[in-house]
Amino acid sequence: MCRALENVIYLELLRRGYEVRIGKVGNDEVDFIATSENGVEYYQVALTVRDEITLARELAPLDIITDHYPKFLLTLDDDLPTSHNGIKQLNALDWLLG
Repeated sequence: MCRALENVIYLELLRRGYEVRIGKVGNDEVDFIATSENGVEYYQVALTVRDEITLARELAPLDIITDHYPKFLLTLDDDLPTSHNGIKQLNALDWLLG
């Protein structure tokens, strides 16, 4: 199911005009690095991050990046949007409709 959500996010980034690639930070993977004329955005995608171990795993590669471009964690969790050290956690469905 997570792979399907990643595919939807990937296709939407392309539709929005981004050049999209997968990134590697040490041994960790950044799901998507989206580049446009406005700069770079980083995306991690997960079904849920309500488990602290999963949350830490998803945030780890984004925490390592120090270039100050926007970073997003997209999930199906229906919690209010929140931030983890500047990484914006958003509901993936809201992001897709936004």
